[in-house]
Amino acid sequence: MHDANPRRRYRSIFLSDVHMGTRGCRSDFLKDFLKKVECERLYLVGDIVDGWRLRKSWYWDADHDEVIRLILRMARHGTEVIYIPGNHDELFRDWLGLEIAGVKLVREAEHTTADGRRFLVIHGDEFDGVIRYAKVLAHLGDWAYDWALVLNRWFNAARRRFGYPYWSLSQWLKRQVKEAVKAIDRFESALATEAKRRGMDGVICGHIHHAEMRTVQGVLYMNDGDWVESCTALVEHADGRFELVDWVQENRLSFARAPRRAAVPAA
Repeated sequence: MHDANPRRRYRSIFLSDVHMGTRGCRSDFLKDFLKKVECERLYLVGDIVDGWRLRKSWYWDADHDEVIRLILRMARHGTEVIYIPGNHDELFRDWLGLEIAGVKLVREAEHTTADGRRFLVIHGDEFDGVIRYAKVLAHLGDWAYDWALVLNRWFNAARRRFGYPYWSLSQWLKRQVKEAVKAIDRFESALATEAKRRGMDGVICGHIHHAEMRTVQGVLYMNDGDWVESCTALVEHADGRFELVDWVQENRLSFARAPRRAAVPAA
């Protein structure tokens, strides 16, 4: 008997900016995605766990546990799992070079596609001037962003009651700010310049929560997005072709009907 819902098979999957430990994390969506895919190589491109937030207050729900369990299960069953810590999970940068439960921690990686192209894989915070030179301002921005996500949660709760699907208010607000758009352009150019300097065909990154795939300065810039607002993953097919998967867009009707699970109270 054939499986009615076979798993999607990819050569490689790139995920970042999950921000587990925050109420804005859509671990329920990511759990659903991980249950339905398999791959040879899984890259966790930073900010998987939000150490900044967890240091202030503890939040962890059952879906968070399930995401961790699914990733470790992939590692046990032969998927090469590579974790590149970002700025929010920078505490793991003290463990670079180690392999824990089948998960390799590295500062950055070089990914070679099925068709022979070479890509720099990096979180990207090193190329964000606010993070690099003004960490206090970055934390203030993080506080404002958290409030935007709270509004986003209330907004979508109301949409669900009226039968409307999930839609990211916080992401829409961010895109309306001209300075934010300029900052994204500067970030993309900086990453593309670095990839070009190293003789790479392109760069794969996260950090700015803006899924994108386009040619910048003659190299391919790809950002896998996040699992707070856009709920996207970058995937490589068996022939080396890349695709951005928007998990919410693909599952709009079912996610609109699904209730959020309650948080596990802190001990």
